[in-house]
Amino acid sequence: MLYAVTIENAHRFGDVLPQLLRLRYKQFRERQGYDVRVFREMEFDQYDTPETVYLVRLDEQKRVQGTSRLNSTLSPYMLREIWPHLVEGHELPRAAEVWEGTRICVDKALPAAARERIKWEIVLGYLEFGLGNGIARYIGIMQSFIWRRVFIQSGWGAEFLGPEHAIDGIKTRAGQVQVSRDALQRVRETTGIFEPVLANPGEVRTGLAKAA
Repeated sequence: MLYAVTIENAHRFGDVLPQLLRLRYKQFRERQGYDVRVFREMEFDQYDTPETVYLVRLDEQKRVQGTSRLNSTLSPYMLREIWPHLVEGHELPRAAEVWEGTRICVDKALPAAARERIKWEIVLGYLEFGLGNGIARYIGIMQSFIWRRVFIQSGWGAEFLGPEHAIDGIKTRAGQVQVSRDALQRVRETTGIFEPVLANPGEVRTGLAKAA
């Protein structure tokens, strides 16, 4: 099941926070060679804060199988502070209803079918969490193939905020996705996952009114 995890409710899920940071270490430092901050094989940066919400896929033994990080654009966020040059012809938002999504990863040790399912659950989790918390859209910077294989292939689609740039030799771009019930239905139809995937969509306090 997928859970919205914060510093306030993490105690309910065992050692979920160090687990997800270790999974990120394996994905972004070991596999992709990113120059990211590491401590005891945990990857983290300045955007992992008490305000951060993590979407986390846990198995029955509370082992982390996949995760993504969400931050409100009212707080400092990656695209605005580090990669603003990737955005052309658009204002970088600072609004309660706009959040940034980063650090999507799935445990590569899992079978391919399981990884595919978890990938789609994370996409659905974005939508369910957004609808449960008054979020209108997500923005982010991701490798171009991630936009294609995760958001576009899910049926959600994406609007790009600027052209591709090569970062460490990999095509990368900024984009955004709109949160709506129509988008949720499209993703459910594309992925074949019709049941809710997020166990606690309205539990985390974001300061936003829930969607009707």
